[in-house]
Amino acid sequence: MCGIVGAVSTRNIVPILVQGLQRLEYRGYDSCGVAVHGASLDATRHGTERGGLQRARSTARVAELLAQVQAEHVDGATGIAHTRWATHGAPAVHNAHPHFSYGAGGAAQADIDPARPGRVALVHNGIIENHEELRRALQARGYVFASQTDTEVIAHLVDSHYSGDLFEAVQATVAELHGAYAIAVIHKDEPHRVVGARAGSPLILGVGSGTGSSVAGEHFLASDAMALAGVTDQIVYLEEGDLVDLQLGRYWIVGQDRTALTPAQRPVRTVQAHSGAAELGPYRHYMQKEIFEQPRAIADTLEGVEGIVPELFDGIGQHGQPGAAAWRVFKEIDSVLILACGTSYYSGCTAKYWLEEIAGIPTQVEVASEYRYRTSVPNPRTLVVTISQSGETADTLAALRHAQSLGMAHTLTICNVATSAMVRECKLAYITRAGVEIGVASTKAFTTQLAGLFLLTLALAQSKGRLSEVQEAAHLKTMRHLPVALQAVLALEPQLISWAEDFARMENALFLGRGLHYPIALEGALKLKEISYIHAEAYPAGELKHGPLALVTSAMPVVTVAPNDALLEKLKSNMQEVRARAGVLYVLADADTRIESSEGIHVIRMPEHYGPLSPLLHVVPLQLLAYHTACARGTDVDKPRNLAKSVTVE
Repeated sequence: MCGIVGAVSTRNIVPILVQGLQRLEYRGYDSCGVAVHGASLDATRHGTERGGLQRARSTARVAELLAQVQAEHVDGATGIAHTRWATHGAPAVHNAHPHFSYGAGGAAQADIDPARPGRVALVHNGIIENHEELRRALQARGYVFASQTDTEVIAHLVDSHYSGDLFEAVQATVAELHGAYAIAVIHKDEPHRVVGARAGSPLILGVGSGTGSSVAGEHFLASDAMALAGVTDQIVYLEEGDLVDLQLGRYWIVGQDRTALTPAQRPVRTVQAHSGAAELGPYRHYMQKEIFEQPRAIADTLEGVEGIVPELFDGIGQHGQPGAAAWRVFKEIDSVLILACGTSYYSGCTAKYWLEEIAGIPTQVEVASEYRYRTSVPNPRTLVVTISQSGETADTLAALRHAQSLGMAHTLTICNVATSAMVRECKLAYITRAGVEIGVASTKAFTTQLAGLFLLTLALAQSKGRLSEVQEAAHLKTMRHLPVALQAVLALEPQLISWAEDFARMENALFLGRGLHYPIALEGALKLKEISYIHAEAYPAGELKHGPLALVTSAMPVVTVAPNDALLEKLKSNMQEVRARAGVLYVLADADTRIESSEGIHVIRMPEHYGPLSPLLHVVPLQLLAYHTACARGTDVDKPRNLAKSVTVE
């Protein structure tokens, strides 16, 4: 979602701030902005020293913001920048970050001028739950609000606490905040200082001595290491409750206990967040690129897996040291609880079938955003599995912490980012290697999650004595063949383009699946609605006659996932129910299902039946169908309306 970039340097930092925002565009946003300290550059550069804070904001893309700052000569060596995904207040310039505070009584509502320098500039990711209470108190003290955001409250609160030291003002401010936040703040009286803080939302420190940093003593803040690709590779991952003080040549971190006498020790890690991974290349959109990267992503995710051993899931510990031993945990657990959101939730729903059938372990899958708000029955012998592409999903992190608070200490994550909060907070982990995923609609992250979850299933089955050597060898052989099998599925793209031409004229669609493929139908419907804005729903095919059949007409295409498994004959009966109501079927069928194209039935043959791993193959045509339907309708495929890539607020 929202992105933060900040810097303290001696060079003009605006190009780096804007470039950082461009690298965070994939997260989704509806406005953007930058603020710098006008006196932070050498005074001789302009012939006279400029004072105060400068700001530029836009509801257009970051490229337009760059043109704006160049036209308005916004530059400085200390600054902060932000991409906003609206929560409080509509997408509008006056709600865009950075927010200024002019001081109590410092501005009348009618006098607030976008070009007028403020006293405090602040950017914020997260949600402040007590912002209304704080707003009323600040208004009573003479502060005037120019936006509807919760963020402006923080800016005014920092100003109200300021008495010559920005770090102390931020420290006093965060003590009054309830909710989630990552913030970066600058003040007009301290031209070479940025102060940051985080609680419930990610924030990293970039140390300026790394590769790509050409100026001694400069330091950076960002919400994602990707923002600093090519700028520095020396990264400090701030922990929950940390405050950080950036000045030229030094930085200071204070932990949650707020004891500033001794700085908190946080390891500096070398992180290669290559910007080249975000290059579009020959593809029309990032989503198309990422769909076609899936064979490589699966191969990378399985790299080094020579056999099924618990050590595949050993944790890395809080500070990069060896973590928990998976073999001991696997022996102790007797059930699995999966916590996830969105597409990751559907990968968990798929894994439930594997875990119960192959490993024989009772498995529950919960929508993370709901789990912690209901009364549940904890079992300390449960393995709590979180699934997240970014590892920073706010709802999933909160659900994980809730499960831990109930006494469920055995935790494992399937995650694409080795340095994320999810990995740091779970005892065990399996890191998928999907690489950077730019498109908001997840594709390669989903299939690599499925690969990791299938490995987990086999490891748990082995620990429970349910996986023979022969079975292990057969499963591993099938997994190693996945990249080749996926390439064959991708070759079906021309047939799916033909389907997409039909779907582009529709406003509703149904997706059907049975058993292991019902979650794949759910994922297919989600993809179509996310990027084409066609209303799509998925059902277990056996549920048709219990309600959804009332919707079926010739104007309601019905997509059916039809592998040659034990439920195929039942599924064929459900398909006949659709045809009897003049419904039009679009069927993804294995070669030997004996389902033929005819009037009202469009069939695409899958290259091969893939047994338990069939979901990884069947989901790819659904991704391509959604993609080409969106292209035909002319929607913004990579940045669909109202959505964000990394959901870091509740």
